[in-house]
Amino acid sequence: KSEVIVASDVEGTLTTGETWRALGRYYQQNEQRGAYRRFFAARMPGFALMKLGVKNEATYKERWIADLAQFFAGMDVAALEQVAAWVVKHELWAKRRPDVVAELERRREVGRTLILASGIYQPVLEVLAARLGAVALGTPLEMKGGVATGRLVGEVNTGEAKLARLTAWLGRRTLSAAYGDTEADVPMLTRAEEAVAVYPDAQLEEAAHARGWRVLGAPSRT
Repeated sequence: KSEVIVASDVEGTLTTGETWRALGRYYQQNEQRGAYRRFFAARMPGFALMKLGVKNEATYKERWIADLAQFFAGMDVAALEQVAAWVVKHELWAKRRPDVVAELERRREVGRTLILASGIYQPVLEVLAARLGAVALGTPLEMKGGVATGRLVGEVNTGEAKLARLTAWLGRRTLSAAYGDTEADVPMLTRAEEAVAVYPDAQLEEAAHARGWRVLGAPSRT
């Protein structure tokens, strides 16, 4: 009997929490407060342009994720796990969507293998995945000598990059179902036998209706 795989995005899909916001709160509470405030202030003009539609939102967020990784520089595995546990406890799990979590857990309980495929940093995603008995497929951090360099390995795990990593992980196995909330998840959703648009943004809602995909939760209007 072949393995049945189900993949889900995380931010906006499994949870309304956002890793970057949680990391901001975390760094505001420790010795990196000043550095984070400077980091944040330098990106506010770009953030405003994104909100006005001048800058592409997906591209801007990917750049933010890549740049924010600099705060991991010098951390060993234990330190990364400590930060990751805080982010999951206070943000991602605290703001989980109960209906989506329940559906994914039901799938896992009947023998499905659950994959969390997300742009979230791999150490953070692994902590969240452990709560669900899932496999984590996130954005890898570069490590040298057991210490984070503050850089990523490859691209942020979203859009086509997410699909490529998921496809490599699947090998010849079939993706039975996939869950996502934004247009960036369309490549992954298209790959699945069953696609579920979760609290979709306007672009994904349109794609879901056009392709006959199931919609779980009210469409997002933000």
